[in-house]
Amino acid sequence: MTVTTATGPLVKPAARPAAALDLGELAGLRTVPARHPWRWAAGLAALVVLAQFAHGLATNPGWDWATFRLFFSADTILRAVGRTLELTFYGTVLGFLLGAVVAAMRLSRSAVLQSIAWAYVWAFRSIPLIVQLVFWFNLSYLYKRFGVGIPFGPTFADFETVGVLGAIGAAVLGLGLHQAAFAAEIIRGGIISVDAGQREAAAALGVPRWRQAWRIVLPQAMRGILPAAANEVISLFKGTSVVYVMAIGELFYQVQVVYGRTGRVVPLLMVATVWYVLLTTVLSIGQYYVERYFARGAERTPPPTPLRRALAFVRGLRTGRGPARTAARTAARTAARAPADKAPGGRS
Repeated sequence: MTVTTATGPLVKPAARPAAALDLGELAGLRTVPARHPWRWAAGLAALVVLAQFAHGLATNPGWDWATFRLFFSADTILRAVGRTLELTFYGTVLGFLLGAVVAAMRLSRSAVLQSIAWAYVWAFRSIPLIVQLVFWFNLSYLYKRFGVGIPFGPTFADFETVGVLGAIGAAVLGLGLHQAAFAAEIIRGGIISVDAGQREAAAALGVPRWRQAWRIVLPQAMRGILPAAANEVISLFKGTSVVYVMAIGELFYQVQVVYGRTGRVVPLLMVATVWYVLLTTVLSIGQYYVERYFARGAERTPPPTPLRRALAFVRGLRTGRGPARTAARTAARTAARAPADKAPGGRS
């Protein structure tokens, strides 16, 4: 660009492009991070609060950590943990199998099936879980015997309700039916989140309906289903504590029995709390890796796992490569490759 002045034309020198900078100049640049004083102040205040809470846990005799250590791995507590996991597993399997059927009914073109599925979801989401469990536990009061035969006709065989549906069976049935109402909406939401053009393109190619659902729709829907489904499984795991009303020896019920006998309420509640936290953490880790598996189609290069990040951070500390220095070297390598990629006749 030329600018005319009183002494004559003045030619403004063109700026040197960033790609033309010398590699050594880029490597020698020092990256200065932005200052965030309020962020540091808020972090320091949070650390102080956490330190005070940890100090109280360590010094307050009311926590009674000796009793906690005594009962944390006791046989009665371990058996109760196993019963909690058993109820969670059966309730999850029954809930999501039935939920898949209800979701398919809601997505069908039959008005009758849609209405029945909607009514099921409406009813079981409206009634509290504890009410459902008490109802199924007292089902023998309404129906003394169950029969198998022709509807509204003769019965071929009948059984006593108490013998067929005990306390564990009633708990699994109540948890599963309650879970199915939420699972149906989760599955339906994941399926309708897939673009309709996917199914239309598959139908145009002659792909059968079952193969469309199994190979095209479901893998894409799983990315939307998994987070909410994992939350429901974790909620069901903690919700099994409600079955204490049925006198089933799951974790919370057994803790109540022990502190009712010993009077050590707080340490026994901490036993249940720590077990719930540990098992929820295991479920959350499993959720992370399952979501990572089903994200392969959307992310060609998924981000590194937290373990790999931690190992990379430790290696960086050992070799003296800080984040700022690493960023500067990355920028230098990118700028060095730019002229070769963009030059006329160069490789694209």
